[in-house]
Amino acid sequence: QVQLVESGGGLLQAGGSLRLACAASGWTFAGYAMCWFRQALGKEREFVASISRSGGSTYYADSVKGRFTISRDNANNTVTLQMNSLKPEDTAVYYCAAGGTVLPAAVLTRRYQYEYWGQGTQVTVSS
Repeated sequence: QVQLVESGGGLLQAGGSLRLACAASGWTFAGYAMCWFRQALGKEREFVASISRSGGSTYYADSVKGRFTISRDNANNTVTLQMNSLKPEDTAVYYCAAGGTVLPAAVLTRRYQYEYWGQGTQVTVSS
């Protein structure tokens, strides 16, 4: 059974850091590109970051570039999102997702490109 489980969300003040993790099980993790999306209350789900199957390429939304870092550990079937210098506008539910594609991370920014999704973890940043 394919499963993605996010963890690490929480409530913190602006300027702080948080590390999200996504644990995968039930499939060949290394064969899938991974990403993080987020959805704020009342807004569309938006792309945050993507990483290729090998981890050799990454891509970020302009809004998080320089503050967030996506990485993966294929040996342990996990993908993480290190979030620094958090802002109130980063408040959202964060989702990890997996896509069975060989495309580079820079073009993997659309929801339809990812087949499997986690349930999400809430991140709340207060001002």
